[in-house]
Amino acid sequence: MVDLSQYLPILLFLGVAVALSTAFVVLPMIAARFTGAHKPYPEKLTEYECGFPAFEDSRSQFDVRFYLVAILFIVFDLEAAFLYPWAVSVFKLGIHDKGVAWAAWISMMIFIVELALGLVYAWKKGALEWE
Repeated sequence: MVDLSQYLPILLFLGVAVALSTAFVVLPMIAARFTGAHKPYPEKLTEYECGFPAFEDSRSQFDVRFYLVAILFIVFDLEAAFLYPWAVSVFKLGIHDKGVAWAAWISMMIFIVELALGLVYAWKKGALEWE
């Protein structure tokens, strides 16, 4: 027989989570109704970030090169994030078995070569050139 009282803490946790998430959604909406923040007027809808109207529509599309540079940044940032822990731990792998250390070294070299090939490809396609 399963003792269902063991699930009581989980149910309490879920109940508190649902109550808090509902409160975080509903209470600001109620506060906005009482303070009048839900009634827009032209001055409220004007630009406020920089103090003057935008040059063009804010929903205009960015140049695709912006996204390419962002993706390349993320890829090489992740490379650095993987490379540092590997460099710290690769020498500890070879303490007991040299084959494991060589396998780790070879797999990381394959990873770096793949990323270098991706960089060369992006460079040849002109993804890094900005006009």
